Parts: sequence; C-alpha cells; structure tokens
Amino acid sequence: MKIAIGADHAGFEVKEQIKKQLEEMNLEVTDLGTNSLDSVDYPDYGAAVGREVAAGKADEGIVVCGSGIGIAIAANKVHGIRAAQAWNEETARLARQHNDANVLSIGARVIPEAEIPKIVAAWFDAKFEGGRHAGRVAKISKLEE
Repeated sequence: MKIAIGADHAGFEVKEQIKKQLEEMNLEVTDLGTNSLDSVDYPDYGAAVGREVAAGKADEGIVVCGSGIGIAIAANKVHGIRAAQAWNEETARLARQHNDANVLSIGARVIPEAEIPKIVAAWFDAKFEGGRHAGRVAKISKLEE
C-alpha cells in the first residue's frame, strides 16, 4: 500500500515521526513535504496529498498541520477526497468505518505526542463497513458534482 504524506512547518516533526511509523508497518511512503521548519502555507501540502490520492498515485494520505483543520479543508477541496481530522483512536476508526475517509488529518499542536502513533495505527486497522454507511458516502460524493 502506498501512502502520500504532507505537512506544513507546524506539522513537519510529527510528519517525520509518522513517516517512520508507516515505514515500520511496511507501507510505501511518498513524502510531499515540507522538509523543514521554515514557514510554508498548509494549503499547498493538503492539496498535494489530495491530488496524489485522487489520481490513484497513492492509496491513502496523511496530512499534518498545527491544528489539523486547515490542511484537511485544503485536501477536501480536491475532487474525490474525504479527509477527516482525527483527535483520538475512536475518531480515526470512525472516519474509516463510517465515512470511508481516504486522508487522515492530524493536528500536531493539539494532540498529545504519545497519542499520534495510536491514532495512525487505529486508522490503518479500521476498514469501511459499507452497509448503511455506503449510501451516505455516496451522497457526499454526489455533492462534488
């Protein structure tokens, strides 16, 4: 499985930690930046990850900024992306199980560092349940038309 990952300067260090975790999980990682703590604009990285996933160049994506909010909004502007901000294991699981989210958003400044690996693991352990949720996700997709 191939994962696209991107972050702004506020999320850079967390992105690097997540990247190591993904590699330890034997996942192929495409790092779309940023590559330093120098100030950059989060929409550039959210959109880059969204485009990579939407184009099928990556199976899923992970985006990180200070709050996780702005970068998720940017990723969600890309047709076909369902980016979900998760702040604990439960929200990561539900984003996958109920919403078939294809991009995980993390807030580097608002989530305790020790929780982030648990959130990432929960995301990858969860699968879309379909059933009653499939129709709802289809309605979300219809909004893009």
